Amino acid sequence: MNIYVLMKKTFDTEEKIQINGGKIDTDGAEFIINPYDEYAIEEAIKVRDEHGGEVTVVTIGDEDSESQLRTALAMGADKAVLINTEDDIEEGDQVTTTRILEAYFEDKEVDLILAGNVAIDEASGQVGPRLAAKLDIPYVTTITSLEIDGDTVKIDKDVEGDVEKVETSLPLLVTCQQGLNEPRYPSLPGIMKAKKKPLEELEIDDLDLDEDDVEAATETVEVFLPPEKEAGKVLEGETDEQVKELISLLKTEAKVL
Repeated sequence: MNIYVLMKKTFDTEEKIQINGGKIDTDGAEFIINPYDEYAIEEAIKVRDEHGGEVTVVTIGDEDSESQLRTALAMGADKAVLINTEDDIEEGDQVTTTRILEAYFEDKEVDLILAGNVAIDEASGQVGPRLAAKLDIPYVTTITSLEIDGDTVKIDKDVEGDVEKVETSLPLLVTCQQGLNEPRYPSLPGIMKAKKKPLEELEIDDLDLDEDDVEAATETVEVFLPPEKEAGKVLEGETDEQVKELISLLKTEAKVL
């Protein structure tokens, strides 16, 4: 099977993020594999081990993204591809990402593409479905179970705490939700092997694209942190008194009534 994983480098949400001039300050920031993409990498490895084939992890980013790709290789992926846009694209969005991936997959034979349900930095959840539409293959989002039998695929899809049973066929794109598996930690032997595994680097010129082809369809006007939460209030007295005070606060302070 030809198995691909879409991976993104994201900020480590355990670390403090600084905003300067309406933009995230990347100096000194810690970057990790998007956590939902770890579920995709793990599932891809499991599918390969059960059905044979090869796992290729693909990311769009800069030179520093090689670190996250090496981690994916250490987990057990076979190959990695970095599409380096550092010198070509200043501002991109989901349309940009989809267009680049569409060009990359144009001459590839695909059986299965896995991605994270969302990226924790923007959480749009758009790239997977957009790419599947461009490649004209079926897709299922927020999966928590994947079972392949020949060309038939049975899936459990998370739908806001409930489960939807889906049966579809290969080729297929899925986005992975928490609960699908438990991503492995790279082992020391895996880390050593990862150094020798192939990591291909491409630029948009290699995909016969130019900057106009990948122009963003949206514009980020401002990035800002949410205001700090104020201390809550405890309502006292009888129930009817608490209700009256609550309604008054909703009108005068929260201004939602």
